[in-house]
Amino acid sequence: MNETVQRERSPGIKLLFAGLIGLALMIPLMLVYALVYDRQDQSQTAQASINSGWGGPQVIAGPVVVVPFKTTEVQDEVVDGKTISRTVQVEKMLYLSSVDNRVTTKIAPQERRKSIYSSVLYEAAVTGKASFALPEDLARFGVEREALLWDRAELRMGASDARGLTKGGSLIADGKALAVQPGKGPGSTGGQGFFAFLPWTGDAPLKVDYVFGLRGSRSLSLVPRGGQTRWQVDSAWSNPSFGGAFLPDRRDVGDKGFGASYTVDKLALGQPPVATEDLGPPALDAEAGADYSTAPMAVAPTSTETISGQSRAVTVGLVEPVDLYSKVDRSVKYGFLFIGFTFLAFLLFDIVGGARVAAAEYLMTGAGLVLFFVLLLAFAEVIGFAWAYMVASAAIIGLLTAYSAAVLKSWKRARFIGALLVGLYALLYVLLNLEAWSLMIGSVLLFVALAGVMYTTRNIDWSNVNRRPVPAA
Repeated sequence: MNETVQRERSPGIKLLFAGLIGLALMIPLMLVYALVYDRQDQSQTAQASINSGWGGPQVIAGPVVVVPFKTTEVQDEVVDGKTISRTVQVEKMLYLSSVDNRVTTKIAPQERRKSIYSSVLYEAAVTGKASFALPEDLARFGVEREALLWDRAELRMGASDARGLTKGGSLIADGKALAVQPGKGPGSTGGQGFFAFLPWTGDAPLKVDYVFGLRGSRSLSLVPRGGQTRWQVDSAWSNPSFGGAFLPDRRDVGDKGFGASYTVDKLALGQPPVATEDLGPPALDAEAGADYSTAPMAVAPTSTETISGQSRAVTVGLVEPVDLYSKVDRSVKYGFLFIGFTFLAFLLFDIVGGARVAAAEYLMTGAGLVLFFVLLLAFAEVIGFAWAYMVASAAIIGLLTAYSAAVLKSWKRARFIGALLVGLYALLYVLLNLEAWSLMIGSVLLFVALAGVMYTTRNIDWSNVNRRPVPAA
């Protein structure tokens, strides 16, 4: 009987119990981790609902001149088991990119809310000037000038989500306004956009002016093509992200918004000025949010024209100022450290200070530490991350400080626990806001903490502390 009591009171047994309870608390901590993902998924569903009927992440492309032409090609057919080659006349499309394209975009952002969730929407005013010229060496591209059907020439402009073209658009060729029709956008926008029949014969250079309004959400991308593309984009949004195949030559970001300018030359694109096949949609960054597989509108080409290869795009994203779910997710990953440091303090008071801490008291203390992350998530969705962090940490610090006074039988010791928690929560907040330095700062502080524990316990005899002598038989 006495030997059993001695084992229960030995430091090794106490350390084992504290460790086992800490490991058991990983289960509710993982459940909180899953809860964050579930709430984030609900947020994305709500954002998709907000964006519905407005427009998704937009990709704009063009203008591009498309001219049908007649050509001959050899086709093989199998007749009665024999392969027969026939020369037939077919119709193909010639895609002529601009020699120069200057685009100016003004983005007016706004936030829309549904319940406790919000999404970033925008209205973009796009204006541009482009020039076209038929190459003198067109025959070297496999197209005879005489075969071009100029009476069916088209000028195409693309927007990847046609729902956003609610304000219409205009195409002006050599000072003459053209009758705009829906659809037939370039392949880089999945065939969506608008077009107009073009009264041009290619004998002289063509000047094109275009203007259109576009609604979208989260990001706006531009597909450069042809000779040289220059894009100037400005917005009142103060948290942009710049991605895609090319970065801006100049960017100015401040509290009142941002401005960026791009210059993309034809050599950087690696695309010929004319082609008989159009390019497919670009591969956009996941951050841009353009997912063609789940877009509500069809993004696959709507005609039988061949789409080959992949275009390149530059992307400007409108980033949420505080991504609360990613911050809560990162904070949960530090949960084990909170449990570990608090349990370590209790263990030292137990072993060195003589306070008796029961397994149930470790368990309830750990439950309070896990509850912090649930409170943080719940309040962050309503009042924002910073205020939620203050409310949740203050509630848990107050609760555990008062509980420690009863467990450790001393308000002096409880104040130490409170100060420890204040330091831990303050440190976590700093780490969450200094993402680039968080690993280095965290690892250095862990080293300092371990060194402090080693120094404090350097004279402890872990096999004999608090062990009572066994009475002689």
